[in-house]
Amino acid sequence: MPTIHHIFFRAFALLAIVLSFAATPQTATAQTTAFRQAVAEGAARDDVLAEFYRGREFEGIWTGTTGRDRARRNALLAAFAGAGDHGLPAAEYDPNALMARLQAASTPAEKGAMEVEMSRLFLSYARDVQTGILTPRSVVSEIRREVPLRSRLGYLQGFLASTPASYLATLPPNSPEYARLLREKMSLERLLAQGGWGPAVSSGSLAVGASGVAVVALRDRLVAMGYMERSATQIYDATIQEAVQRFQQTHGLAEDGEAGAGTLTEINVPAASRLQQIIVAMERERWMNRPRGERHVWVNLVDFSAAIMDNDRVTFQTRSVIGATGSNRQTPEFSDVMEYMVINPSWYVPRSIVVNEYLPALQSNRNAVSHIEITDSNGRAINRSNVNFSQFNSRTFPYSMRQPPSRGNALGLVKFIFPNQYNIYLHDTPAKSLFGREVRAFSHGCIRLNDPFDFAYALLAAQEDDPEGVFQSHLDTGRETRVNLDEPVPVHLVYRTAFTHTTGQLNFRRDVYDRDSRIWDALANEGVAVRAIGG
Repeated sequence: MPTIHHIFFRAFALLAIVLSFAATPQTATAQTTAFRQAVAEGAARDDVLAEFYRGREFEGIWTGTTGRDRARRNALLAAFAGAGDHGLPAAEYDPNALMARLQAASTPAEKGAMEVEMSRLFLSYARDVQTGILTPRSVVSEIRREVPLRSRLGYLQGFLASTPASYLATLPPNSPEYARLLREKMSLERLLAQGGWGPAVSSGSLAVGASGVAVVALRDRLVAMGYMERSATQIYDATIQEAVQRFQQTHGLAEDGEAGAGTLTEINVPAASRLQQIIVAMERERWMNRPRGERHVWVNLVDFSAAIMDNDRVTFQTRSVIGATGSNRQTPEFSDVMEYMVINPSWYVPRSIVVNEYLPALQSNRNAVSHIEITDSNGRAINRSNVNFSQFNSRTFPYSMRQPPSRGNALGLVKFIFPNQYNIYLHDTPAKSLFGREVRAFSHGCIRLNDPFDFAYALLAAQEDDPEGVFQSHLDTGRETRVNLDEPVPVHLVYRTAFTHTTGQLNFRRDVYDRDSRIWDALANEGVAVRAIGG
C-alpha cells in the first residue's frame, strides 16, 4: 500500500513533469509526459529509485534508442544470462523473458514501467552477485557476520559513470577462492549432465584384498571423481587404496586407505549434493566480499584447522578443536582483529559454565572443582568452607570463578585475543588427545589449537628477531603476561564445507553444525537450483 510519502512524491513528480514540458510541441510532450509519469509512479515505491530518477528528471537509462541505452540494456541482459553460473536464481534474471517484456511494451507508459523494472532488477542482481542473496543471521543465528552491503544508489551512479559491461563484470567477488569455486561449479555441472559419478557403492565397508561388484563400483566411482586412472582391476589393490587415501585427504577423513563406513558414506554423496555445497560456499564468499588482510588468520570450523595466510598462501597451519554440536556451545562465525596474546593465562570461567556446571557440583560437594578459585566482586579469593552453596541458584549466585596460570589450566599456556562480544578466542589446551579425532567438536565455543606455541612464533616473527626466545622468556616466568601484536591481524572464523586449496584442489567437509543444509534450503526457496549443463 503506498505511504503518504509516496503519494506526495508521485503528485510532486507528476507536477514537475507537466511544468517542465509545458512549452514543448504537443505530441512529443504527451509521449514524454506519459513515459516520465510512469517512471515517477513506478519509482515512487522505492526511495532509492525515486531519488535516482528524480535527479534525472525521470529520464530513462535502459529503454531509449540511443547507443548508450542499447549498450546498457545489452550488458544487463548478458549479465543476467550468466546469473546461473554464479548460483543465483536464474528464473529471476531470465534475459529472454525480460526481452519479451521489453518488446511487448509499446506505449510510453508501458516503456516507463519497464524502465523502472529494469532498474529494480539491476539493483537486485548487483546486490545478489556482490554480497549475497540471503541475510546470514536470519537463516542461521550463529552466523554473526556483517555483510558488506553497498549503497544501492551508488550502484546506479557507478553504472552510469562506467562502461556498462565492464562495470557489471566487477560486481562478483574478485577473490581467488571465488574464481576457483566458480570454475569447479561449472565443471561439476558438466559432469552432472553426463550422469555424475555413476552408481553408489553398495557395501558396509571395503578393505585391501576385497573383490566383487562393490569393489568395481568403488573403482568406477573413484575414476569418475578423478582420484585414479581408468583400470580394469576387480580387486581392492594398492592402486585403489592410494585413490581412497587421496579421497580421504580431500574430505578431511582419516587417511588409512580403507573404505570404511564413514569413507563410503562420503564417497556415495551424489554429485548434485556436492554441487549444492559449492553453491553455498559461493554465497558465503559473497558475504565476505571485502579485503581479508594481506596477512590474516583463517579458521575453517568444519575443517578443524586454523591457518595463517599471507597473500592467499598458507604459511602456517594447525589442527583445531571447535565448539560442541549442542545448540549453546557451537562456535559462531564472524570476523575480528587479533590484538594480543596472553602467555600463562588465567581462565576466567564463563558465567554459563559457573552456574550450569560448577554450582551444581559445589552444592553436592563444596570441595568440588578444587583447582578453581572462587572470587568475590572485587576479585578476592573466598574460603569456600564459609559458603552455603545450596542457598543459591543460577540467578542469585554472587561469585565468579578463576583458574590461575598452570600447565593444567583449561586454556593451556597461551591464548590469542581478538576482542569480541562473544568471548571467543584461540587458545592452547591440556586435552591434547582430542586432536587425534577425525571430528573435533568438543569445546564450549572457543577454538583450541594443537600447536599453539608454533602459532605464537609465527605471529611474533613479524615483530621479533627471535620470536621463540621472546615467547619462552615470558613463559618461563610463570606469570600472566600480555604481549601485543605490533600489527594487529584480522581473524576470520568461517564455515566452508566446500573449499579449494591454492593449488586448485577441491575439498569437501561434513556439515557438522547442519548450517549449510539450512542455507541451501533458504537459497532454494529464493529460486536457486542445481543444474546440469552440456558442452
